[in-house]
Amino acid sequence: MYDTLSKLTYQTFQQGKSYFGLAHKTLSSRLMNLIHPTLGQRGKPIPSEVLFKLQQKMNQLLETDWQDAEKGVYPESLLFDNPWSDFFRYYPLLCLDLPQMWERSEQKKYQEFSPEIDTNGYPSYYVQNFHHQSNGYLSDDSANLYDLGVEILFNGTADPMRRRILAPLKEGLKAFDAVAPRQMRVLDVACGTGRTLKMIRAALPQASLYGTDLSPTYLRKANQQLSQIPGELPQLLQANAEELPYLNDYFHAVSSVFLFHELPAKVRQTVIEQCFRVTKPGGVFVICDSIQLCDSPELAVTMDSFPEIFHEPYYRDYTHDDLVERLEKAGFEKIEIQVHFMSKYFIAHKPA
Repeated sequence: MYDTLSKLTYQTFQQGKSYFGLAHKTLSSRLMNLIHPTLGQRGKPIPSEVLFKLQQKMNQLLETDWQDAEKGVYPESLLFDNPWSDFFRYYPLLCLDLPQMWERSEQKKYQEFSPEIDTNGYPSYYVQNFHHQSNGYLSDDSANLYDLGVEILFNGTADPMRRRILAPLKEGLKAFDAVAPRQMRVLDVACGTGRTLKMIRAALPQASLYGTDLSPTYLRKANQQLSQIPGELPQLLQANAEELPYLNDYFHAVSSVFLFHELPAKVRQTVIEQCFRVTKPGGVFVICDSIQLCDSPELAVTMDSFPEIFHEPYYRDYTHDDLVERLEKAGFEKIEIQVHFMSKYFIAHKPA
């Protein structure tokens, strides 16, 4: 009876987030069409039969999320983890930022930053207003709004999609059963606001966790969030994933969530090679990112318009890229692919 009520509560919770995401996007789209009617012409409507399939895939994702919690992959409490204080504090700011984003999109201003933002020293591909957001990934406001924005974009499923890395991560770590839990080292590359690291901490409460990101403001947000949970504080470093500041063969597991679609093709290969270098022999590397064209050809039109609507300059190339070939070129083997709703997962192993 308890499990039945818990599952019903979880389903209701997720349904509420889904309805909220849909309502926000519907209302903001109508307002955008009034103010900037040309922007509304960029997107193509999704056929009803495709929407039905997407709803089925979302339901499957949520069922898998619940089942993993039941199996003990992570605590059931993680299913209900939601930064409510951030929601009530920052949702109004997210709405207030929309007119600037629409203006930036219409005028195709893709590298517009406030005077106080220092863009020196960052790779050129990174100095972008990804998602048309103000100051890209280089402001505190951006860091505060990011998780909320992604949750709305995916109708409340961003966290369930992130959690799909946890089962393969824990399974991969079984190769090191002789290693004490506190000696396990796990790295999250491009950790952003620390949302994924928080989930890894719940699944691996004793492991030593590490995170890197290019953005100092996102790392500041990550430190703020991670310092509020029990356990050893993850070690966070500002670093370019093209040059990870760690020794060879250092980590038992490496993860990366929603990074590769925001990298140029050549940089994707470099980052994969860096992840291979720092992974221990026998270790696992888990990637979570967007689905690709081969996974959902019925969404070809939507995928084609997505880069312009959301300013994702490297997304279109990513949808055609062969990441399995890239992983194998770097030296990984036994590569498994999973697809859950709008995300794709590559589970790769470094030869022992």
